[in-house]
Amino acid sequence: MEYRRLGKSGLQVSALSLGSWLTFGKQIGDDTAEDLMKLAYDKGVNFFDNAETYANGKSEIVMGNILKKMGWDRSSYVVSSKAFFGDGGKLPTQLGLSRKHLVEACDAALKRLQVEYLDLYYCHRPDKNTPIEETVLTMNHLIQQGKIFYWGTSEWSAQEIMEAHMVAKEYRLIGPTMEQPQYNMFHREKVEVEFNQIYKTVGLGTTIWSPLASGVLTDKYIGQMPEGTRLGMAGLEWLKERSLDPHRLSLCRKLNTLAGDLGTSLAKLAIAWCAKNPNVSTVILGASKQHHLEETLTSLEIVPKITEEVNQRIEDILENKPKHPMF
Repeated sequence: MEYRRLGKSGLQVSALSLGSWLTFGKQIGDDTAEDLMKLAYDKGVNFFDNAETYANGKSEIVMGNILKKMGWDRSSYVVSSKAFFGDGGKLPTQLGLSRKHLVEACDAALKRLQVEYLDLYYCHRPDKNTPIEETVLTMNHLIQQGKIFYWGTSEWSAQEIMEAHMVAKEYRLIGPTMEQPQYNMFHREKVEVEFNQIYKTVGLGTTIWSPLASGVLTDKYIGQMPEGTRLGMAGLEWLKERSLDPHRLSLCRKLNTLAGDLGTSLAKLAIAWCAKNPNVSTVILGASKQHHLEETLTSLEIVPKITEEVNQRIEDILENKPKHPMF
């Protein structure tokens, strides 16, 4: 396993990590979740990603029970939570990034995960109803209390992240260390262009999600619609409609052929492509079956195969390389 610094911080996270969105506490049984976490940990994964809203808190309960059962040294792994959407409650005080919700959500996550602190704590979305000063001050306070070690954002714009840093600088507080954006072969603009200056200035770690575009960047949807996949789950019709675009599937067939030429799978190629980006701190993997995770955990071995020539073949297929602004 390769380890990378999280932005400009001293924290090192495994280049591949394991997330629990749509799986823990929902799509898979607890025993399967335990098998997946143990496999990941044994292969060198040290970051496990979670959030208050995943399965309305059940995901964190499942992960917490596994962490307690495994008894791994607390200094050997990194665990996260995120706050914004709540864990099921819809009252105004149960959502957003107010001081009240951030503190209460943090305490609830600590109980569910059965840990004394969160290594990473994210603002899951920007909150237009809460002053950025309140959010930054609250996150800094949680750090001072020892409840969290690093705080970050998820799906924030570059402008919103920089506003947080400006407030932190003005009040001599700790600003956000990392951002969790979607990043894959189909979704590139934010990571490759919008954040480009932030990497160079304040420094920004990225814990990217959906490297396989919800499973589309695999060979499973190239033929007929398979059963038992996340895109077939009730309530995710919006994700299925957005993901299974005929044009995307056509591109996947071409990329699958390229992966075959390299002696690998499309899934491993797609993950390796993400990991090859030097501004990606860790690629969050998702899995519902152990043999799928066994496969994707070996994706880093494909990175050297993505030469300039191979990368150009990928670009020729995708035809979506973001344009950098001219200064």
